[in-house]
Amino acid sequence: MPKGYSTQLITAALCGLLVLSACGKRKAPKVERASVSSSDTNCMARAMYFESNRSSRDGMIAVGTVVMNRVNSGDFPNTVCGVVGQKNQFAPGVMTKPMTDSGLPLAQSSAAAVLRGERHPRLPKARFFHAAWYKADFNNIHYVLTTGGNAFYEKRRPEKVTQRRPVAATEGLTPG
Repeated sequence: MPKGYSTQLITAALCGLLVLSACGKRKAPKVERASVSSSDTNCMARAMYFESNRSSRDGMIAVGTVVMNRVNSGDFPNTVCGVVGQKNQFAPGVMTKPMTDSGLPLAQSSAAAVLRGERHPRLPKARFFHAAWYKADFNNIHYVLTTGGNAFYEKRRPEKVTQRRPVAATEGLTPG
């Protein structure tokens, strides 16, 4: 063999193995952020505190689930504070009003639970809600849950809507 031929052969074989090893790799699935900032926790607690009437853990976890569904959707800001602070989406003053009553500890612990990965089991796709007393009259609202004083829903094509009115209120579905 000519001098240097074995080095070229080894180099070619290694390049071939490198190319083949890359063929079997798959795109990593989308995962939620491992670290959570104190501002994320504060923004999440604010959404829960002001939107769930501080009435139930289920209501707070449901609000938090909607926030996270929005964060992960691509149709809304990709941060908790970006979603919660988005104009005309949550209660007026959600980012600025003081949180002072007895509902604050529940909001904080519920926010931490959602940011650790807990979700309301009936809201895998819901990104919207309104006060349970409000009568929305749109043909694309599919209601999936009423809890914590809110009716939660998915927007669907009108022909795919099967639940046009808020469902009966349910509590006690989240652990804690």
